[in-house]
Amino acid sequence: MAKSTNKQYNQKAKPKDIRASNIVAGKAIADAVRTSLGPKGMDKMIETADGNVTITNDGATILKLVEVLHPAAKMLVDLSQAQDVEAGDGTTSVVVLCGSLLTACEKLLAKGIHPTVISESFGAAARKSVEILESISTPLELSDREQLIKCASTSLNSKVVSQYAGQLAPMVVDAVLNVRQGDNADLRDIQIVKKLGGTVQETELIDGVVFDRKVSHTAPGGVDRVQNAKIAMVQFCLSAPKADHGNDIVVSDYAQMDRVLRDERQYILNMCKKIKKAGCNVVLVQKSILREAISDLALHFLAKMKILVARDIERDEVEFLCKSLGCKPIANVDNFTADKLGSADLVEELTIGSSKAIKVTGAQVADVKTQSILVRGSNKLVLEEADRSIHDALCVVRCLVKKKALIAGGGAPETEIALALMAHAHTLVGPEAYCFRAFAEAFEVIPFTLAENAGLNPIETVTTLRARHQAGEKSAGINVRKGVITDMVAENVLQPLLVSLSSVTLATETVRSILKIDDIVNTR
Repeated sequence: MAKSTNKQYNQKAKPKDIRASNIVAGKAIADAVRTSLGPKGMDKMIETADGNVTITNDGATILKLVEVLHPAAKMLVDLSQAQDVEAGDGTTSVVVLCGSLLTACEKLLAKGIHPTVISESFGAAARKSVEILESISTPLELSDREQLIKCASTSLNSKVVSQYAGQLAPMVVDAVLNVRQGDNADLRDIQIVKKLGGTVQETELIDGVVFDRKVSHTAPGGVDRVQNAKIAMVQFCLSAPKADHGNDIVVSDYAQMDRVLRDERQYILNMCKKIKKAGCNVVLVQKSILREAISDLALHFLAKMKILVARDIERDEVEFLCKSLGCKPIANVDNFTADKLGSADLVEELTIGSSKAIKVTGAQVADVKTQSILVRGSNKLVLEEADRSIHDALCVVRCLVKKKALIAGGGAPETEIALALMAHAHTLVGPEAYCFRAFAEAFEVIPFTLAENAGLNPIETVTTLRARHQAGEKSAGINVRKGVITDMVAENVLQPLLVSLSSVTLATETVRSILKIDDIVNTR
């Protein structure tokens, strides 16, 4: 009898241990990124196995680069990636919030509350939180450029490039508004080109296309500037055909050799003549893996015909370039006709720092707007981080295009949620009331961490913040620059409603998934 009771007890103990292990793993991930939350957050230096070093404080980037083994911890990595896709910003806060909710679960489980009850109560609390956030948000008009710039600045202020926020924010807002179509903006229409050299201050928004290639100059007299350009995107090779793999051509005497060279020359010349006949004066050649995309002989003929050539265009750039320039990719020289060409006012080669790039301006394309942001940086690490920061800021403005509402930043919405849920918990009875209270307390981790990272006394700061909110100041938050609590709207610390909504719903979903797991089965 004692034996069977013991066996039953072991079956009960296993799910408990699995749950505890999952919660500990999730909390460990949250603690790893917690110090990089907010404008005063620390940066992480991550070195990968191949020796590449990354310096960043973007939660999604940190977790993408860190090697995570525990399956529950991987769920938090996926959570930050999901937030990155959905909102683009708030990737650190969503993981910190999830870690805090897991701590709340641990305490509730210790009280003997069943995981399903906790899970359902958390779901109800998340829905209530969404209602609270929507009630404290203020609507926004997209014509109000100043407000959009304030939101982009708030996102940039917590990054390495924060000192350039005043310059980058208007650029980001203009780029998104220019590619906006209705209630959405496709960020694939905004190309970020990174160029080493100079400072982040030299970053510029270009109304046109810049691509990181130089004009192919092998022949004397080649052109590097073309006005009234007719542009072709070429996907075939402008070089002599090769024999099939494994076949050899044996040439036994000089006469045959001459004939081969003469035919080769004629073949390439005919191709170049067809290009010229179509009225084309700028050729973009896609990179080829089978043989050289364009031979020196073809470059020589095209230079004589005053045609500008840019070679080795990557396959993933073709779609953006065709959309921006209004040209169609040409896969065969026989299909090379004038209707497949794009038009632009000017194509020229620029010298940027120690390297070169090609800039196309005045592309005549109807209904399609694309933008290019040329990012500069003194070294690779700064350049990469500037790229990530600009991407996050672009996502913030896109969130505002999707859902036109703003809320205050600086821990204000989280404190308001905590207070409102705590008040709602008093109207409930039984285990649900405990769960709502724990859920509400978990939200205070955001203002607590902001204060801690800014070197303030977290307990004193959060207590004061709570008192200010109870007095009716819904937009009071932590001003990390001055080390006091001020009105966040007056300080221009604003963020899109969508960022907070998605972080609350995604963090709660992840915690509920982790709670529902009671066993881990390894398969071979």
